[in-house]
Formats: sequence, structure tokens, C-alpha cells
Amino acid sequence: MRWLLFLSRVAFICGFFFIGSFSLLVYDWAKDDTLTSTIIIIGHVMGMILIPFVNMCYLAVLFIRRELNVYVPAWLSIANFLFLLILVFYIFSQHGQYNH
Repeated sequence: MRWLLFLSRVAFICGFFFIGSFSLLVYDWAKDDTLTSTIIIIGHVMGMILIPFVNMCYLAVLFIRRELNVYVPAWLSIANFLFLLILVFYIFSQHGQYNH
């Protein structure tokens, strides 16, 4: 299950890039277009794919009645879950009922 630890670390990094890309929507703090596009691609594209996938893998590990802390540190799984909550909040705020 080393692959789960690796994917968890990559999803953690993508979560930080997602927060960075979200902050770029509010204020353009990165004046370089190349840096901006890299942050947005890693944050939105890879983050939207990897963060839910890693959390589904966590759920699968818990579903087969194995202990998740053996494979992934608790702080990393909690951080990835918090990034998932932020991602879901972002999606609902962008595609909500009252957003016209």
C-alpha cells in the first residue's frame, strides 16, 4: 500500500495548489502567466481528479476493515479530507441554485 501513501502526498500537494488557484481568482498575486497557468492546471485539473479519488481509496480501505493509520499518517488523511470539503464547497458555490 505504498501507492496509497504516494497518492496521498500528491493529493496533498494538489490541495495546496487548489487553494492557490482559488486565491488567484480573488486576487492576481502571481504576475507571471506561466506560473499562473501552472498553479491553475495543478490545482483545478489534478486536484479535482486526485483529491476525490484518494478519499474514495481511504473509504475503500476503511470498508475492507483495515486500519488507515497503518498506511497513511492521520494528519495527511485529515488534511486530504479537509481539501475535499473545500473542493465540494467550491463546486457547490460555483454551480449553486442562486448563482446566475
